[in-house]
Amino acid sequence: MAFVVRNFSKGRIDRAGQELITLPEDDHAREETLNVINNWRSCHSYPLQIIKMTLLNRAKQIDGRALIAQRLKRTPSISIKLNDNPHMKLSQMQDIGGCRAVMPAVADVDKLLAVYERSRSKNPHDRPVWIDTDDYVTTPKSDGYRSVHLIYKYHSKSPSKVVFNGQRIEVQIRSRVQHAWATAVEISQTFTGQALKSKVKSANDAWLRFFALMGSAIALREKRPTVPGTPQTRKELVEELKFLSNQEKILELISGWGQAMQRLQSESADAEEFLLVLDPTQRILEVIAYKKDELTKAQQDYLLAEKTAASDPRVQVVLVSVDSVEDLRKAYPNYYLDTRAFIQAVRLEIGQK
Repeated sequence: MAFVVRNFSKGRIDRAGQELITLPEDDHAREETLNVINNWRSCHSYPLQIIKMTLLNRAKQIDGRALIAQRLKRTPSISIKLNDNPHMKLSQMQDIGGCRAVMPAVADVDKLLAVYERSRSKNPHDRPVWIDTDDYVTTPKSDGYRSVHLIYKYHSKSPSKVVFNGQRIEVQIRSRVQHAWATAVEISQTFTGQALKSKVKSANDAWLRFFALMGSAIALREKRPTVPGTPQTRKELVEELKFLSNQEKILELISGWGQAMQRLQSESADAEEFLLVLDPTQRILEVIAYKKDELTKAQQDYLLAEKTAASDPRVQVVLVSVDSVEDLRKAYPNYYLDTRAFIQAVRLEIGQK
């Protein structure tokens, strides 16, 4: 299988990143900009595949129930990140390609990190290099986000693979309940239109506070550091959670968003990648499957679907890879509007059945 390689200079890629956030949607030059960005995104596929397979093997050795997935970053997400970080260059963005391990419990997260640490100490010179760590479990973000990110830079001595050297890939490792929290934030952002994940906040303070509180509640259960600025005792935490949930009818709203979801799915036998197109207004999720020899077409369709969805910011498009179609809903519950695990976690905290 032939993987996409970079067709543009780093300078042109960085200019495309700036054009993405400055050019109007109807500017004719935007077409070339999107083609440059899609090529840059697509050429992360091979390094991502290599790093994902290492993650898969290590996570499954710890617990066979570990859930592994990978994705290429959505163009709207690239735009938001560049907007939030004015000095960031697109060619240096660390998570264009990303893979994730969702472990059953936070203790399994610790075990997997220990495996990575042991491997790092061997320091081989012929494979991807671990260059940075963002540990949002030990130091949670102020919005409540908790996960561990390992940043890798692809490296190979193989003459046929050196073209990918330097590509950055992000590995996320989180527990199931941390994943449920992140999923609920994604879905809430989709339906409320609030910038719950952006540094440039334009969201309802009550919703932001609610998710920060739940981040701390989960942290207390996992016996990990709580979110800055939230109560340090469970009693105070639960009282505020109850108040906000009732005042904003948060649980009722989150529960209702997934009802009457219609799924349109293509043939998925032997599929390697899946294009997910979510229209939350129509409650429709389209799932298009691609086999191993169709991955170039998948990346082309990804760009086309994003262009089609550009007129409606609530329509979400992503190209992902999982072990099986059965794992799709578990790995990307936000596209299925599935908040059941998060609702169960909230009810456990506030004493609701």
